[in-house]
Amino acid sequence: MTTAGVDEPAVAEWIGSLGIGAVSPLNFERVGNGQSNLTYSVSDAGGSRWIMRRPPLGHLLASAHDVVREHRIMSALQNTPVPVPKMLAVSDDPRISEVPLVLMSFVDGVVLDSVNTAERLPAEVRRAVGLNMVGALAAIHRVDLESVGLLDLASHGSYAARQLKRWTKQWEQSKSREVPAIDSLAARLAANIPEQHELSLVHGDFHLNNVIVSPTRGSILAVVDWELSTLGDPLADLGGLLAYWPEAGDAVAGPFMASTAAGFPTRDELTAEYAAKTGRDVTSAGFWQVLALWKLSIIAEGVMRRAEADVRNRADAGSPTTSLIDDIVGRAVSTADDIGI
Repeated sequence: MTTAGVDEPAVAEWIGSLGIGAVSPLNFERVGNGQSNLTYSVSDAGGSRWIMRRPPLGHLLASAHDVVREHRIMSALQNTPVPVPKMLAVSDDPRISEVPLVLMSFVDGVVLDSVNTAERLPAEVRRAVGLNMVGALAAIHRVDLESVGLLDLASHGSYAARQLKRWTKQWEQSKSREVPAIDSLAARLAANIPEQHELSLVHGDFHLNNVIVSPTRGSILAVVDWELSTLGDPLADLGGLLAYWPEAGDAVAGPFMASTAAGFPTRDELTAEYAAKTGRDVTSAGFWQVLALWKLSIIAEGVMRRAEADVRNRADAGSPTTSLIDDIVGRAVSTADDIGI
């Protein structure tokens, strides 16, 4: 059996040459619900396990899905309070793979990527996960960019303006239909950009699916999936967390429904915890929540398009549908209406 996106003999030879103790034969298995960069579990005959990442299959938009850049960011964070897997190797050798590959350590924990998975944990652990995620986010935003070598990672200009420009372009390139609300939201956001007071590392995609947690303590063992990471306004990550944090009473909840399980903090509690841990003024969090929902709808459209173009890009949980994307847009519009932008 072959694994889509992996030249198994070539990749196995590469991993065997790294001096990490890999014992052949190696087994490759696609894991996770991520539908952008693809993630594989790599296991060997001796019982060791690693994680490998590669870009999606098929045609890619320029600058998207850069796993080499993702490797640079996580390498820079190795000796900081930000929990990340250990980076082991990166390859852009076409003899090994048609696209770059990144190999990292396996982190033994749980990803709360569904309500069923979340409900296997006690309610108090679920609450700890939510609060500890805020702690991990605060650690990301405390990273000294110069000391870790990331000061040149991205532009130091207005993050909101850059995001609106980038994702409007992505929408034009990836859309399969017209969605007038996405265009009108872009205009509303552009007219209400808050003043940016500081520059920090921004994860760019911080939510329950992208953290590995301890199932007994609720601590954050690793923050993963850094492909959208950049430099910008730290409150953008808080807004993103809120956008990906539906509550049981939301009229339009999905996707990422795990946080609707009992015990998780509310969005208001997450916001208050972030303010307490960082001392930041969080009054603009609503703007960033709307921007994140708007961006999520565009990302989901791109995922749907890639899955339609190449079925191998589909995760086991399926791919976004037009109905789901319309629901995300509806939540973005209602949130924008609620905060008056």
